[in-house]
Amino acid sequence: MRFQLLSLSAVALLACAKSETPKADTTTPAAAAAPAAAPAAPAAPAISLADVAGTWEGKVMPMDKDTAVATTTVVATATKEGWTMKLSNGESVPLTVGEVAGDSIIVTAGAFKSAVKKGQQVKSIHSIYRLQNGKLVSVTHATYANGETATYRTESTKK
Repeated sequence: MRFQLLSLSAVALLACAKSETPKADTTTPAAAAAPAAAPAAPAAPAISLADVAGTWEGKVMPMDKDTAVATTTVVATATKEGWTMKLSNGESVPLTVGEVAGDSIIVTAGAFKSAVKKGQQVKSIHSIYRLQNGKLVSVTHATYANGETATYRTESTKK
């Protein structure tokens, strides 16, 4: 009888016992759910006119070549006043500083004798200056009096 009682107790104990199998974790950590986003490229530092104040000597090149077609000396001030550009043909051109925003300085100029296209008159230029690796670089779009246009790049070092 003891054996039966013991057997019955064991069966009752097993019947009342809960199955404690842990539930599977169906939540996914955020890092595993989606691929990690690439870190954002650092923003270019803001530029100020004081950053570029001084005399910059540079070479003017077509966008697709490294051959200089002219040289330039830009005198930049810490204000929007007094900027000038002297070209290899001796022409001295006053520059108008427009907007200074982000990493760029927008500069324009009116009519002057072209140093790139002999005998031609430049009607106007529009340049975007930036500091890159200690150099003053620009992209300049020139409109000539005859209606032609050209885009040049300039790379200048501080004198």
